[in-house]
Amino acid sequence: MYRLILLGALALNIDGCHFKDEPDSPLEQVSQQQPVPQNESDCLAADGRWALGGLSRQELCFLPNSDAGKACTKASDCEGVCLAETKTCSPERPLFGCYGYLGKDGAQGMICRD
Repeated sequence: MYRLILLGALALNIDGCHFKDEPDSPLEQVSQQQPVPQNESDCLAADGRWALGGLSRQELCFLPNSDAGKACTKASDCEGVCLAETKTCSPERPLFGCYGYLGKDGAQGMICRD
């Protein structure tokens, strides 16, 4: 079942796409953040972790969010993403996979990011 869902997502190429009725995407929020280091030494110097990420399994920098785990009700409450399921700020950025999020006005949306 999981494989079918994953293959369906790949076939539809839904990376970062959202429907018009959904709240602002977390990808719009990410574009307003400071740039993520592009090499391991800069990543580690920024207290990040250098690891494989996304479906492409590309090496990249995962930066911790200073407000990880903090309660949130809308996007602006978080440095990263306000996660809908737990109503807490995401632990790090970038964030991959499919997840629910709370937009600027607190409306819930869903996104899949590879």
